Amino acid sequence: MRLLLEKRSEHSQLMTVISPLIAVALTLVTGGFMFLAMGLNPFEALYVYFLEPLKFFWTFAAEDFWPLEQLAVKAAPLVLIGAGLAVAYSANVWNIGAEGQLTAGAILGAVVPVYFTDWQSPLTLIAMLALGAIGGMLWAAIPAFLKNRFGASEILTSLMLVYVSQLLLDWLVRGPWRDPAGHNFPQTVAFADWQVLPVFGESSLHLGVLLAVIAAAALAFMMARTLKGFEIKTLGVSPRAGRFAGFSRAGSVWFCLLLSGGLAGLAGIAEVMNTVGQLQPKISPGYGFTAIIVAFLGRLNPLGTLIAGLALAISYLGGEAAQVSLGVSA
Repeated sequence: MRLLLEKRSEHSQLMTVISPLIAVALTLVTGGFMFLAMGLNPFEALYVYFLEPLKFFWTFAAEDFWPLEQLAVKAAPLVLIGAGLAVAYSANVWNIGAEGQLTAGAILGAVVPVYFTDWQSPLTLIAMLALGAIGGMLWAAIPAFLKNRFGASEILTSLMLVYVSQLLLDWLVRGPWRDPAGHNFPQTVAFADWQVLPVFGESSLHLGVLLAVIAAAALAFMMARTLKGFEIKTLGVSPRAGRFAGFSRAGSVWFCLLLSGGLAGLAGIAEVMNTVGQLQPKISPGYGFTAIIVAFLGRLNPLGTLIAGLALAISYLGGEAAQVSLGVSA
């Protein structure tokens, strides 16, 4: 008897719905065995990791609302970057270097507090956010140029530039940008007042969360309702058909890399302006790489990245909770 695997002629609607559920179930089972092998109660560990950050939904206790705020704060950079990557990947433009563009955005945005420490006004906030986005775009422009001019793989060039930007950041905070009053620690001056993102009321929710929602909604509208969105999807599905329609492949590469790089840079400076509070050698737990998962988990739909970003943010919160409650190493 011979077994023959054939590709389906069309997608199964049932599998489209249940395949993510199967994936989650297998993840829980695998994770449970891993915790068991470490001598931990798998049910307690999985509860701490996945459910404890969402405890407010069944306790409705005020003290349990704070983890939800932190969930939104951690999801914001993932959504900002993931939404941009979702658009790029829809056009088959493979930007893998969002982590480097995040770092470049943080560096350029930090020029304001480093060199103009006493400049405090709403324009300070706007300038830092704008410079952050520009920094990410400039860093993404390098693989875009190399792709269009020499045919170099944007996968490789964007990825290699991650390490260049991180080494540049390390050199800056240990050298010319190091805070003279920082007791020799590798960090810049602390950001203050208008150099920090405003928060909403007494919560920890900051402007970056709102920017992430706006970006995801705007890109979803662009992809669904505009000619540019149609162009991106057409070139992604069939570059030959796109050329017949008069769409420029080179222009699409520039647009997608600059868009995704700009949003990654914006996420970088927003992270520094709130969670970190100054430049230091480590400003991101890997948001730029995790956002690749967010883009695909959201089915390359910018609105889907909102849900995917929240799901991945739970892993960050749960990981921190597991270290504290269970004594598990990072």
